[in-house]
Amino acid sequence: MNTAVRETNQTEQFVAPAASVIEDGEGYLLQVEMPGVNKEGLEISTEGNELTITGRRSLPMIEGTRVHHESRRENFRRSFEIDPSIDVNKINARIEQGLLTLTLPKAEHVKPRRITVS
Repeated sequence: MNTAVRETNQTEQFVAPAASVIEDGEGYLLQVEMPGVNKEGLEISTEGNELTITGRRSLPMIEGTRVHHESRRENFRRSFEIDPSIDVNKINARIEQGLLTLTLPKAEHVKPRRITVS
């Protein structure tokens, strides 16, 4: 009897997703393209001065025989060096339509401030 599913011992493959960084007065926005990744497939962590993002795709099961396929099956992983001016405790993230957006706020001690003269 031939089975349709086979167990393999392959190592997980990752590709580096495209990313953009935007700076504003309050901090930075990091946008990372992760098509096919949803909230449950994301893992975001910081260690030391490194931010690591891993996205695992949730691809639909295909019924029938695949005739042609161009979409890549690899998952995503990318690491970024975090500037010491970033408050890592206040980083937040959201994903919408395959675009992950992280808000990286500057720490209060590095933000410009106005000093009032008395």
